[in-house]
Amino acid sequence: MHYVLTINQRDSREVGDLVGDLLKALRYLPTVVPFQRSVGDEVQGVVDSASTAVDAALRAIRYRRWHVGIGVGGLTPPVPERLVDAEGYGLVYARRAVNRAQKTGERIPLAVEGPDSEIAAEAEAVLRLLGQIVYTRTDAEWNVLDLMTPGARGQQKYIAQELGITAQAVSRAAVRSHWMEEWATRPAAARLLDLAYGPASLPEASLAY
Repeated sequence: MHYVLTINQRDSREVGDLVGDLLKALRYLPTVVPFQRSVGDEVQGVVDSASTAVDAALRAIRYRRWHVGIGVGGLTPPVPERLVDAEGYGLVYARRAVNRAQKTGERIPLAVEGPDSEIAAEAEAVLRLLGQIVYTRTDAEWNVLDLMTPGARGQQKYIAQELGITAQAVSRAAVRSHWMEEWATRPAAARLLDLAYGPASLPEASLAY
């Protein structure tokens, strides 16, 4: 299974080209085709894990500067190192998705497209709720959350020492930011992305930009 992410910048004329910053934020994620600049202020990448697709999407949403499109679908083998050389309906779905994400107005700018359109819409709804949680966090909350590891115990004291704050402040930041709820919900979003493949993938010939 492949998941194609097409991510383009929302306001490059105002803040300049931020592609380099986004690529740094995504650089350690496992990929089939590494995240790379495709054209202008747009980034594309391909992953083979729904959970990685969720992670990449939320990392982009965090910075409040990006439209995120997730295309649930494969690439035509052999998969190239550069997406400009790639073909496949996953790219078509991702393009459709990011085009819709650009039209979300004040809502979280994220969209999902795949062979099963109903389940893709459900995945999109869950991801937008997660995106809302991530989007509204403060810098102070991120200072704490960036040091936290899901599922690890005894972190709060260590993080408090690192940041020079109390363990209670760390706990309050985690609660206010709905960090536990986010990580509890991520698997549901990933499962829906998996299911959006449907019983059979549509042939590329049936799709159009």
